[in-house]
Amino acid sequence: QVQLVESGGGLVQAGGSLRLSCAASGRTFSRYAMGWFRQAPGKEREFVAAIIWSAGNTYYADFVKGRFTISRDIAKNTLYLQMNDLEPEDTAVYYCAATKPGGLRLLVATGSYDYWGQGTQVTVSS
Repeated sequence: QVQLVESGGGLVQAGGSLRLSCAASGRTFSRYAMGWFRQAPGKEREFVAAIIWSAGNTYYADFVKGRFTISRDIAKNTLYLQMNDLEPEDTAVYYCAATKPGGLRLLVATGSYDYWGQGTQVTVSS
């Protein structure tokens, strides 16, 4: 069974940085892409960034504005999200997700992902 475990969340002041990690464990699984989503209280889960696992192509939500960087370490089977210049509006639970292989995917859509982590809280104080 595939498990995705996020870590690295916490409390940070505005302008600060955090690096989230998502470790994939369980049986070796193939995936087309992995992504980060976030969900603030009272809001729907929204797309943050995605990466094509093998090729490394990256995609970002407009609100990232060059502040966040998604990356992966294939050998470690780990996904990362480096977040710089954090703003209070970035406060949310951050989730990593993975797709099964094959086929084109709309990577901004939650429905495109087959596996989800439990989330890690990011709180940015003003």
